[in-house]
Amino acid sequence: MGKGSRKKGPKTTSDRKPKVRDVFVGQPFEGLAAETELIALREFVPSATAALTLAGSGEKVTLGTVLPMAAAAFVRSDGERYIGMQVQTRSSDISRDLGRALKWVLEAKEGDVLSVPDTTTPPTADEKARLQDLLDTNVELDVTLYNDFAWWLPEDADASGDVALSLERANAAIMPTERLGSGAYWVLAGEKAHLRWVRPEPENLLLQALARLSAAGELGLGEGSRYAGSFRAHGLLVPVWDLDPEAHAREWADAKDQLGVRLDAALKSLDTEPLNAAERRSRDGLIGRQLTIR
Repeated sequence: MGKGSRKKGPKTTSDRKPKVRDVFVGQPFEGLAAETELIALREFVPSATAALTLAGSGEKVTLGTVLPMAAAAFVRSDGERYIGMQVQTRSSDISRDLGRALKWVLEAKEGDVLSVPDTTTPPTADEKARLQDLLDTNVELDVTLYNDFAWWLPEDADASGDVALSLERANAAIMPTERLGSGAYWVLAGEKAHLRWVRPEPENLLLQALARLSAAGELGLGEGSRYAGSFRAHGLLVPVWDLDPEAHAREWADAKDQLGVRLDAALKSLDTEPLNAAERRSRDGLIGRQLTIR
């Protein structure tokens, strides 16, 4: 029998699985009023919670920065439902990961734990599992910060086993943090203090505005502060300032608000005044002080 005769016939259409293209989503929280807060809670806020407002539903679910054993979601023994922002695994779309965890926790029972988010099931066009599909997109987050992770447990409950160990480790890793506004957090990291401010503007526009302030000597927060650079996180830019660690967080609140006013004015001025040569040089310097986080 010749080689041609031994060849198998063509596969039928029913034998072939449709290919699903999983595209990386660089700005997963786009379209949500809470975008800047979600990025902050995902990347650098240690212990915090915020109640989620579900679209068309009165169900109560709480978003937490870190859950026991870095779980994706769990239901406390008193029935309180939680989904976690800071988990060990992710797919190409964090919003979908969180949406799937949210749908899971709504059906879960007391004591149930989702250790890792579902990052392997191929997405479908009608899945409707992203946060943008499940939350009221116009509602911002009312964030509550904590000095520890006692909120993992119901009142008067004691941790044991793996949860107790996870709680001990998580508490030991907390850095003092205070919120100074939407997406803006002061953090004391060892011997240094920082302001990390997630900004909602497109990166290119924000860089130009920062460059305009830098060239004018107006990018600082006053004595004891220094602009350190920025990092990209989930499609937005997060400028960072080094601060005098001896000063209390609240001492920087007014300076941060004043900087916000200057920044808004610089952004508005870009509509009619392009960057001059000095400002373009400042922009190039700022670009060289960036780090990307995915």
